Amino acid sequence: MAAEVVGACTGGAVITGWALHLGCDARVVGILGALPFLAQLGQIPGAWLTARWGPRRAALLTIAVARQAFLAVAALPFLPISPHARQLVLVGAAAAHHGLGILCNNAWNAWMGELVPEPLRGRYFGRRTAITTTAATAAALASGLALDAARGAGWVGAALVALALVACASGAVSVALMARQTGGARPAAPPRFDPAAFLRPLGDRPARRLLAYLFAWNAACGLTAPFFGIYLLQGLELGFGVLAAQAAALSAARVATASAWGRAVDRHGARRVLLVCTAGLVLSPAAWIACGPARLWPLALETAVGGVLLAGHAVASFSLPLALAPARERSYWCATFFMTGGVAFAASSAVGGAVAAALPRGFTAAGHAFAPLHAPFLASCALRGGAAVTALFVLDGARACR
Repeated sequence: MAAEVVGACTGGAVITGWALHLGCDARVVGILGALPFLAQLGQIPGAWLTARWGPRRAALLTIAVARQAFLAVAALPFLPISPHARQLVLVGAAAAHHGLGILCNNAWNAWMGELVPEPLRGRYFGRRTAITTTAATAAALASGLALDAARGAGWVGAALVALALVACASGAVSVALMARQTGGARPAAPPRFDPAAFLRPLGDRPARRLLAYLFAWNAACGLTAPFFGIYLLQGLELGFGVLAAQAAALSAARVATASAWGRAVDRHGARRVLLVCTAGLVLSPAAWIACGPARLWPLALETAVGGVLLAGHAVASFSLPLALAPARERSYWCATFFMTGGVAFAASSAVGGAVAAALPRGFTAAGHAFAPLHAPFLASCALRGGAAVTALFVLDGARACR
């Protein structure tokens, strides 16, 4: 829960607020949105660290540094540098935060694979998702309301600095709590780093199908996720409070249903849950396009339904890689799965930002008026449909391996 405060104070409405405060254009916003996924390339050195240090030690050391990266951003008001250099500091701090976080993520996945038995993973991670999402909801809503209040008083810069410091403090608390967790079962000898293991999922039929799905789904999400906050704030002329409230409502729907989705994964298999949730999320970007400053009901409907479906998608998409990966090579296989999704997201996010920046502020196609961000949103609907088709061929981990 302390870690979720870090995420709320360094992402979502807050990173959007930093981008607007520093005058970033759509290309930089696209880069910022792509960084968490482009950082998945760090899974390779992450697997090496996991093999060398063990999952627990690697996770603790990397995340301890990652959650202090925004100290550099908090110092921006006191640095005598140009506006462009300030943007570079923001991008650099975000890159360090997410890059080191991915090194931890690889170790953490292996750690959780040792700690949580497979028959209980759906229920465990479903309940865990509900608890941590509650913390994320409260923190995101508080940060958004704080930024709105600061904007009205002309203190946005000070509020952003304060949130960066809160993130660093919460990060230190989260690491102290994380250090109390046992390391799980340990092998008799440290595993040898095996680069060839990254390629072994390509020779496994169930793994290849999951890789195809992850590529399609993340490419679709990369066209929308980084730009949603900008769209609400500038395209629909709404405030940080509305953006935070939307995130809070989305999280509330996830909290209410995550445990039920976890039980469904254990009972019916992650593949069925993944297919249902992916198909239901195909038209989400179209609902955003249907909104206007005085017509927000499509957004409210999409938030309620999307929150429920995203909860199931999160539990299923986390359970499948753990189930497919052999125990001794879990860090390598998970690295390949998450790198595939991360590269697809980052590439499509960069393309979406470039397209949105190149289009005029308003354009007409097929007789309809569109805003620049509508183009990547429509493309995302098409790619989500393709991801739903690939989900038909995904196999459940334990069943596939047998």
